[in-house]
Parts: sequence; structure tokens; C-alpha cells
Amino acid sequence: MNYVACIAEGAAETAIIDILVDHHLLIFEREQMLDEQVLRCRNASTFESRYLRKGFSGKITVYRILDSRRERFRLSKAYEHKVDVINVVTAPEIEMLIILNENRYDDFKKSGMKPSAYCTIVLKLHDVKSYEFVERYFSDPTVLISAMKKYTKVSRIPKGEWALLNLVKM
Repeated sequence: MNYVACIAEGAAETAIIDILVDHHLLIFEREQMLDEQVLRCRNASTFESRYLRKGFSGKITVYRILDSRRERFRLSKAYEHKVDVINVVTAPEIEMLIILNENRYDDFKKSGMKPSAYCTIVLKLHDVKSYEFVERYFSDPTVLISAMKKYTKVSRIPKGEWALLNLVKM
């Protein structure tokens, strides 16, 4: 079996992955995931000691869902050949999915606000970063995937970089 470690930066990202994996829409299944859940372990050495020392027979793919292109995840030489690390970047912020779903992208761009501020002040949506809000808001996974598709159209995603949509079975 190919093992997957899905590491998410925050609660909103965790909710998105949970929605997609529970509807069998990702390129991996929950049974492949370490501990069968999204992990919140951002440090490579902590990840190694918690998960890699268990002696897996196959390769592990680590999907890191984060909003920073600069954050590094350096595994020790003992593990770097056993693990593929793929960064799935949600820059600028996960709230862009909500703005795009609400068809407010042009207004957002004119506002000059950060996506989180726009969601709170203009859209009057509070707790947009909470697991519960995201789970409720995107309870229909087709709405989530539609927002992800819009996101890839308006974002400048560098060549070779993954966006959330890359994790979805097409």
C-alpha cells in the first residue's frame, strides 16, 4: 500500500481535505492516510519521530497544505529517499475559495483588503477559518470543487507547484 501523510496548516484546510476525502474525491483514500486523518505536524523532525520511525514497507507521500511558499520541510538523510514531499500551496489564503464561491472576486480585488478581512467585514462571515464553518459552508463538495476551479483560474500558480485542485481525482 502507498501511504499518504496529509499535513494541513490550519482548521479550514483540514476541513477541506476531510470533505474531499470523505466523498472519495481525492487521489488518495482515508485508509492510505497515516492515522487515517489530516495531521497538524509542520516540523520535519517532529514528523520523522512521530510517524516515520514506525518502519513502513513502502514509500510515503507527504502532502503539505500550506499558504507559504517559503516554509521548508527538510527530512534527515535517513528518510529523504523514502518520502516524497509535495507542497500544496493555498496562497494567498483559503478564504479566497469563499470569495470566489460568492462571486465577489472583482469587488474583493477593488477593496484592497486581505481575504480574511473581506470575508469578515464585507461578507459578514465570521469564523471563516474554523473547521465547523468550512465544513458547513462547503458541505456540498461540488460547490467546493467549483470554487477550487475558479481559484486556479484567477491565481498565478508557478509551474510545478500544486494547488488543492491537483489533489482531486479528475
